[in-house]
Formats: sequence, structure tokens, C-alpha cells
Amino acid sequence: MSSETPVEDLFPCAFPVKVMGAAVPEFQQRVQEIVRRHAPEVQEGDFTTRSSRGGRYCALTVVVQARSREHMDALYRELSACELVTMTL
Repeated sequence: MSSETPVEDLFPCAFPVKVMGAAVPEFQQRVQEIVRRHAPEVQEGDFTTRSSRGGRYCALTVVVQARSREHMDALYRELSACELVTMTL
């Protein structure tokens, strides 16, 4: 007998999403647009930004209200397909 919780039982939940890419203005704008398509409740002030030590890269973090695994998979797919995105966590 397994003691693992089924994935479906974990949703809805608050889920942090971290996206990294080059520190160019278009990166932040594009990531925010993609996130808002999948989580319209997210506002601009919900994003936190952190630059790399050398200033070449930027990380955006936002907490979205994940409705299902499919919801999060769709968000991650679109973020990963963006040419400005280097990595998503």
C-alpha cells in the first residue's frame, strides 16, 4: 500500500514559479504576459525580480494559484517555448 498523496489531491494550491533569462527589458514583459495568460489573477506587483551578480541574467518569481497539473504543464510549456527564457523552475 502506498502512502503517497495522488497528484489530483494537491490542487488547487499556491505554486511558486521561477523563470530565468537574459537581463533585457523584453524578458520581464514577455514572462509577465505569458504568466497572466495562464493566471489572470496575477498582478504586476506579484512578481519579484532578482539580477545575477554580474547583471547579465534576471530571475522572475511569482506565486500562481495552480488549478491542476494540466494548468501548470501548459504554463511551463509556454514559458519554456519562449526564446528569451533560459530556465524555468
